[in-house]
Amino acid sequence: MKRVLIAAVFLASCTRIQPLPILGRIPQFDLISSTGQPFDSRTLDGHIWVADFIYTTCDGPCPMMSHQMRGIQSSTESTPAVKLVSFTVDPKRDTPEVLARYAKFFKADDSRWYFLTGDLARLNDLGLNAFKLNGVNGDLSHSTRFVLVDGRRQMRGFYLSSDDDFPKRLLHDIRQLQSEKS
Repeated sequence: MKRVLIAAVFLASCTRIQPLPILGRIPQFDLISSTGQPFDSRTLDGHIWVADFIYTTCDGPCPMMSHQMRGIQSSTESTPAVKLVSFTVDPKRDTPEVLARYAKFFKADDSRWYFLTGDLARLNDLGLNAFKLNGVNGDLSHSTRFVLVDGRRQMRGFYLSSDDDFPKRLLHDIRQLQSEKS
């Protein structure tokens, strides 16, 4: 009996969950939200958040990505501290008013899901150098990955929107980050 107990304790210690890796850090940024108001990234400090890059006139992956983000919003509804951020790659056309209509179409909770636009150079720097996903240079090409960011603005995971299991893995990792905080 003693051997069984020792073996069980040993096996339990082998399955310890490893912390998610730190894949980079997002610098402080200032953009414009879909409300037309300035958005300071410090609003996100202390919160777990999920980011993606989209544009409102996209007839490719963006509507599906926004639908997936809506699913993440629904799945984390009982955890309002989890935030969502969609950055436009088309700031010329995606004005705050256009982003507000897009957000309404996807039933975004404006207290949790932010749609951001701003200076092309700033968005380019964020997409390319901070998130390490894509440049924002006017050609409208962009990554279809989502990024999980912790409350210290550290990237903790990348998730390809075309992977069937990505929402499940992302939600698992959000829960893991939440447990790391406690």
